[in-house]
Amino acid sequence: MTSTTPTANIHVLTLTPFYPSLEDDASGCFIAEPLSWLAKNGVSNTVMGVRPVYRRPRLPHPGLPVAGSFSYFSLPGGFGLPSAGAFLFARLLSVVRQKHRHKPFDLIHAHAPLPCGHAAALLSRELGVPFVVSVHGLDAYSSVQVRGHAGRWCRRISTMVYRSASRVICISQHVRDQVLDGTGNSSSMSVIYNGVDPSVFLPARDDQACNPVILSIGNLIPIKGHDPLLRSVVRLKTKYPGLSCEVVGDGPERAGLLALASALKITDSVRFLGRQNRASVARLLQRCTIFALPSRYEGLGCVYLEAMSAGKPVIGCRGQGIAEIIQHGVNGYLVGSDDPQELVTAISDLLANEALRKRIGDAARQTVLQGLTLAHQAERLTRVYEECLR
Repeated sequence: MTSTTPTANIHVLTLTPFYPSLEDDASGCFIAEPLSWLAKNGVSNTVMGVRPVYRRPRLPHPGLPVAGSFSYFSLPGGFGLPSAGAFLFARLLSVVRQKHRHKPFDLIHAHAPLPCGHAAALLSRELGVPFVVSVHGLDAYSSVQVRGHAGRWCRRISTMVYRSASRVICISQHVRDQVLDGTGNSSSMSVIYNGVDPSVFLPARDDQACNPVILSIGNLIPIKGHDPLLRSVVRLKTKYPGLSCEVVGDGPERAGLLALASALKITDSVRFLGRQNRASVARLLQRCTIFALPSRYEGLGCVYLEAMSAGKPVIGCRGQGIAEIIQHGVNGYLVGSDDPQELVTAISDLLANEALRKRIGDAARQTVLQGLTLAHQAERLTRVYEECLR
């Protein structure tokens, strides 16, 4: 892909609550990984990772640019979220002013409206520079996460952030629709899909194991659809006795899913692998047969794109962000989030037909190569930055 060189160097202050650490190199990888590609386009970044005081600090990931980790006062739980941006602004103001004097920022890029977007809006006024905000999930106003008075407060502040930003960057049209539901047409919007490094997430060179493997990657929370996936394994074992399912991720549903696997008598066929680093995920994707994540609340889902880049047939759900990328039966499969039989049928069709798997997997990788690499993501971000500075 040919990059467009900016007419002038751009210095961006990036504020983010998610960023890779030594303990977890997957958290915020969609923010960190495009940075080197942005640098090739003449965009330099000063990254400030932020966290509330009640969360323990994490060791920085070696080799990734970060100006430091900054803690700010916030009450735990959703009650503290509406005011978190103001406290974050107060914590960062003197540091940002000092850095701005040393090397002026041209633009602020906040990830998520609360708390970083709110802090960015306040810093933007202080410094006299524009800001943009990225929305990474469907809960664009924190109205699902936070209820009651605090939730309404979150919505008011998020709406203010979106309306005052030079650009609201959404990871899918599906997310964009959620933002527009609250702001109407009063915000300037762009959709920029996350990108993948196809040199890391690449197809396997050698033939894989004879027994089929379904791989699923995601936090162990109800919306990710691990429950119907395990139930589908039971129904498929009769026809495919060697079938196994590997689940990467951790979360509050782990104990319940382990109990479900035991009740379904498939403990020998399901492996819960916990959190894995990026290199391990890439290897697991290479050796799996199918990737399936029947998530019913997904803005986009980087793991789908990584599996596609690895040349695997991917199963996602209709009505979610990934449906903007997957053409059913062409470069992946889409099923109903509340239709267990459709999930079983999709997996069975793919397991039964190696040629079909290869055709869909090849088309999936081409989809990534043609428009969903880190270079594509960085190019689109660069273009938005330039537009906001005109």
